[in-house]
Amino acid sequence: MSPSMATSYGQVIEYIQDRLYLASYTHPPNAHTPFPYPVKQARSPSKRSSRAQNQPQPVSSGPKAHPPAYFSIDKKLLYNAFHADFGPLHIGHLYRFAVQLHEVLADPANEDRAVVFWSDANARSRANAACILACYMVLIQSWPPHLALAPIAQMDPPCMPFRDAGYSQADYTLNIQDVVYGVWKAKEEGLCALKDFSLEEYEKFERVDMGDFNWLTPSFLAFASPQHTPIDVIPSSSSRYAALPKTSSEVMRTKELPMPFRNVLSHFKTRNIGLVVRLNSELYCPSYFTALGIQHLDMIFDDGTCPPLTLVKQFINLAHDMITIQNKGIAVHCKAGLGRTGCLIGAYLIYRHGFTANEIIAFMRFMRPGMVVGPQQHWLHLNQGTFREWWFEDCMKERMAAAAPSTPSRVSAHKQRLASNGQTFTPPNGNQKRSALGEIHTNEQENSMYMDTGVNEENLPAPTPGQPRKTSKAYGKGSPMRNMENHPMPDTEIVTMHRHLQDASESEEEIQLRLAARRAASRSPGTSPASKRRAVSHTTTTTVNEKWEYGADCESDIENRTDRAKTPGATKGGNGNNGSMSIGKTRSSPSRRSNDNSRSVSGVRKTSGRVGSMGSALAGSSNARMK
Repeated sequence: MSPSMATSYGQVIEYIQDRLYLASYTHPPNAHTPFPYPVKQARSPSKRSSRAQNQPQPVSSGPKAHPPAYFSIDKKLLYNAFHADFGPLHIGHLYRFAVQLHEVLADPANEDRAVVFWSDANARSRANAACILACYMVLIQSWPPHLALAPIAQMDPPCMPFRDAGYSQADYTLNIQDVVYGVWKAKEEGLCALKDFSLEEYEKFERVDMGDFNWLTPSFLAFASPQHTPIDVIPSSSSRYAALPKTSSEVMRTKELPMPFRNVLSHFKTRNIGLVVRLNSELYCPSYFTALGIQHLDMIFDDGTCPPLTLVKQFINLAHDMITIQNKGIAVHCKAGLGRTGCLIGAYLIYRHGFTANEIIAFMRFMRPGMVVGPQQHWLHLNQGTFREWWFEDCMKERMAAAAPSTPSRVSAHKQRLASNGQTFTPPNGNQKRSALGEIHTNEQENSMYMDTGVNEENLPAPTPGQPRKTSKAYGKGSPMRNMENHPMPDTEIVTMHRHLQDASESEEEIQLRLAARRAASRSPGTSPASKRRAVSHTTTTTVNEKWEYGADCESDIENRTDRAKTPGATKGGNGNNGSMSIGKTRSSPSRRSNDNSRSVSGVRKTSGRVGSMGSALAGSSNARMK
């Protein structure tokens, strides 16, 4: 560094090429202060450039031909420290900084000049200047955080980190990166913007004598505890409660209240505050809030301590309900509106918006300086994962509740069951074993129990293996299937079919005896007597150990169509014990009595592709035996 540049400290940082720079000086700069513009590397000479060197050079113009324009906020925008804290500058400072910067850039005298935002050379001033410029780029110029932070990374020595406003030893620090990312995250979440920001309102009500409160987000307001006596709660039935102010104008006319308390009450009524949460001991009467229609709740815990997680969870639930359902704001205060207040509001913002602990502490201090003090910073850092888990759990509960069916309604009495051609079946369930069905009347009683409670079986969970259930569609009142109650279903699978021709010489009594014997053997519903020489088909059963697996070809099976009545386990000639399918009894007309195998097979109704194919082969063999 040359002696002529002794007044500069560290580096001059270029933010916008040939236009905006960040610098620090030990003495105020002037027009004669040397300014080290970045030197571009010389390009390799060429024939064309060598010929151009012999020609007269044009007169240089632009920012590098004129001394830069300097401006600073060190003497104008001051941070009001609580103890040893020195920043970051708040949103009101940013607003004023942006106005001044725009005025300098828009000045016609600075059109061809570089603009240098400079600060004093001490560590605190350098940190505040770099932080406010980076926040300006993010919040107003919409730069991504990494681009706003990249020039600051060149500062040598690095910027001093920020500390809390407490009186204890500073063992938790925030840097410029935390502030920039906190402001950027708030902007992305719609919690911070300058479009609707009122500088006059912010600077008025942040003062202790005017109320000492600040809006942190559109839904949260942090403020210091009002102080007024008496502090006892006024019963709503008393005459004193009736005399309390009910409107904002009445509040401002109440001379017995101090000005800070009046500003708080009037502002809360005007700005749609729905809940006030008090975290410190009683210093005022809460009836002034309830008379205005504002709920008041005490969640008191000791000053300088951290709240228990049970209290935090209760606060988060109340706040979320107030914000999302009632669409009202929440005002939180402790004695100073900084430490305990920052704990609860910060916990909710981490829970709802996914801030990191450093980001939310930095952002809250950007909106209200001094937020979160001492060990409360470590508390937020240690519990930030817990708050995010709560949000995930609550989201999952809402999704599960939304996916669950609504309260079922009673089944209409006029609803008729779907036709099933006299047969019921168990829906395929792989090759899992299922227990045998009980008696039909038992299942019917079960179903009537659901009907009495107003539960529609269509909204009940699907039957699980080992818990079959018959529905009222197949076995309701007036159903033709009720006559099957006295005919228990066999626990076997029908796989063979034989044809028997009735002899003309048989008498009517012999026919009845033979049919009764067949019914006793097969335990299938009986058939009415037939006339002589009428072809009668009946079935015999045999047990097969083979288990059938249901494939995609079963989807086209008429027995398994979803638009038919599905009654688990009531399969004619079978049960739900092994998921088997059955071939029911069919009747063939006399005109179809033929020795033709194809015509005989056509009289058998196929219930599935696989069983039908086996039935076809067996039916063909039976026809061969009949010959």
